[in-house]
Amino acid sequence: MILYNVTVQTEHEIEQEWIRWMQQEHIPEILATGLVEEARLCRLADTPEDSAPTYAAQYFFPSREQYDRYLSEYAPGLRQKGLDRFGSRFMAFRTTLEVLSRH
Repeated sequence: MILYNVTVQTEHEIEQEWIRWMQQEHIPEILATGLVEEARLCRLADTPEDSAPTYAAQYFFPSREQYDRYLSEYAPGLRQKGLDRFGSRFMAFRTTLEVLSRH
């Protein structure tokens, strides 16, 4: 299993709009690819009040092949939608993890 984690910092002014967009548009579009087994949107807890709002969007792919297919066929267009909507008002950092076990 592959865990694709996207850590995002938003400007305070767009935070609520970004959350709605993630929950109502972006994550449903990713799930609609049929390649993702589960998706989560998490907020970093215990962050200083003066820091940028920080979130982690997590996508669980059953196999590396499905993850690679997502990256080649869907990710560029979906990323562009976020850029078109929010421009440079957010910053994303992506990591890919191989899940060794779930308990």
